Amino acid sequence: MVEFQPSVTDLVNEEPRTGLRPLKRSKSGKSLTQSLWLNNNVLNDLRDFNQVASQLLEHPENLAWIDLSFNDLTSIDPVLTTFFNLSVLYLHGNSIQRLGEVNKLAVLPRLRSLTLHGNPMEEEKGYRQYVLCTLSRITTFDFSGVTKADRTTAEVWKRMNIKPKKAWIKRNTL
Repeated sequence: MVEFQPSVTDLVNEEPRTGLRPLKRSKSGKSLTQSLWLNNNVLNDLRDFNQVASQLLEHPENLAWIDLSFNDLTSIDPVLTTFFNLSVLYLHGNSIQRLGEVNKLAVLPRLRSLTLHGNPMEEEKGYRQYVLCTLSRITTFDFSGVTKADRTTAEVWKRMNIKPKKAWIKRNTL
């Protein structure tokens, strides 16, 4: 028996679930929302995510909230870093192994809320501190507010655990 594997492209043929407010559409029929909730879909990759977002949304560049929680993602796809207005990103309950995956998100200037709990990376020593010192602009992490004490702890952890990159001095410059 062949098991069906959902993909992002399946969204094009799906009708969005109704929420408390009616979904607004442009004259071309595209959605006028700033959020995509793709949680609980057993997605294991984000292949064609940009193309699908462009097909469904009138202004995909305005995406501010993406919920990819409870899927089977094993990494943070670089496509997510192309949405510069992204402020909320839910990735909890996936299969992301490496804590270093978080580094990719540092380019998102408006990211304020991030969830990663329920991924194997959560078991790594210094998980919370690593994320907070890598993504210094976030104010909510794993549904918990980031305090000044959290920032201080993350900075101390960083000084003790992350070796600074050495500046290479050119020889023969004198």
